[in-house]
Amino acid sequence: MRAVNLLPRDQAQRAGGLPSTPVLVGVCAGLLVAAGLGGDFMIQSAKVSTEQRKLDALQARVDALPEAPAGPTAGATQLAGEHSARVTALSSAMSNRVAWDRIFREFSLVLPDDVWLTTLTAHSPVSASVGASAPSGGALPTEFAITGRTYSHDGVARLLSRLQVIPDLQNVTLVSSARAEVAGQSVVEFNIVADIRTAVGSPST
Repeated sequence: MRAVNLLPRDQAQRAGGLPSTPVLVGVCAGLLVAAGLGGDFMIQSAKVSTEQRKLDALQARVDALPEAPAGPTAGATQLAGEHSARVTALSSAMSNRVAWDRIFREFSLVLPDDVWLTTLTAHSPVSASVGASAPSGGALPTEFAITGRTYSHDGVARLLSRLQVIPDLQNVTLVSSARAEVAGQSVVEFNIVADIRTAVGSPST
C-alpha cells in the first residue's frame, strides 16, 4: 500500500521548518558569551590605552629634563680645601688675639700707689693647634709675669686681689713674697704670674 499523509499541507511545512528549543537556548547562550567577551575586551583595551598615554607623558617629561651637571674638577676641589685651611687658620689666629693696649691700661688702673715694678714680661698665648703642648699638672702660668717691690705683705695681697678683677687675666698666682733690704729700706719683693685670657674665654694652655 502507498503511504498517505493525512496532515494539512500548511501544518506539515510549519512543523518541519521551526528549530527545537535546545538549539535556540544554545544559540542565545553563545551570543551572550560573545557579547560579554567583546565588552570585556573593549574595556581592557581602553585601560591599556590610558596607561600607555600616561607612560608616554612621563617619558616625555623625563626626556625634557636637563642633563645632570658635571662634578667639581680637581682644581676646584683643591681650591676649596685651601680656602677651608685658610679659614681655619684665621679663626685660630682671631681666637688668640690679645688686646694689649686694653690689658696694660687695666693693669695701670689697678696698680696700687705703694707698689712699683722692677720687671714685666708678657707674650701672646700659643694655640695648641699649632703644636704647643699642654703643661703638666700644677705648672705655673707664664704668659704674664711681674716682679716688684712694696712696703708690706699687705701691699702684695692688695695687688694680687686687684689683678684678679682684670677680665683679660686669669690664673693669677703669687710665686714668691719675701722681705728684703734695698738702699737701707726694708721692702717686700714679690713675683706674680698669670695667664692671658683668649677670645674663646679659656686659657691658651
